[in-house]
Amino acid sequence: MHIHLLQHGPDHGPARLTDWLTSMGHSYTVFHLYAGELTPRPNESDALIILDGPEELLSHPPAWFKAEDKLINRYLDGQKPLLGIGVGAHWIAQALGSVVAPGTYTETGWHTVTLAPESLLDLPETFSAFMWHRYVFSLPDDALPLGGSEAAPLQGFAWDRGRVIGLLCHLEATAASVKQLLGTAEWPEASPSTTRYVQDAAQILEDPNRFIHLAPQLDRLMTQWLKAA
Repeated sequence: MHIHLLQHGPDHGPARLTDWLTSMGHSYTVFHLYAGELTPRPNESDALIILDGPEELLSHPPAWFKAEDKLINRYLDGQKPLLGIGVGAHWIAQALGSVVAPGTYTETGWHTVTLAPESLLDLPETFSAFMWHRYVFSLPDDALPLGGSEAAPLQGFAWDRGRVIGLLCHLEATAASVKQLLGTAEWPEASPSTTRYVQDAAQILEDPNRFIHLAPQLDRLMTQWLKAA
């Protein structure tokens, strides 16, 4: 399969996703929309991944988002797999009629996700995932929840029997991608009253094994996602 990935900022890259695609024999193209590259056409790939980006894009959509939103809706209306992560998941949820808004808490660092009983995804009942967000979304109509954390009860969803998946949490993160994020990107907006679930850089990087433990979860998710179509 040939997969297209849409990137929305220099600090929000595909991380382990491209390594996984290569290891499984898939080809891919990354489109850097923030740098002026054009949005691809839906007939040019077998699946689409919409990556994370700065959360300011949710409140102030850039000019190029109009073409991306059109592409998202084309995929929703079709039969090809569609995966959104972070901001990408928010845009898919929004296209499905969900409410997208700042949550009660900012969530950064490592937090536990508890799988929902009705989840379509074959993942552990509880697992640790990397978080980097303030915004949350409501569950789209006809979607099933992935599960939730203490700060964000809805960490993702599956729609159309798992062909479309949105993830608030990050299973694709690597030590290198997070170090870049910590060093150059703006942290999600937080006020003193919303920092209960905010970890600093030292806490985030203190255990390198956390990134290694994400790999099998990403493998399970990606395998199920591509098989669903």
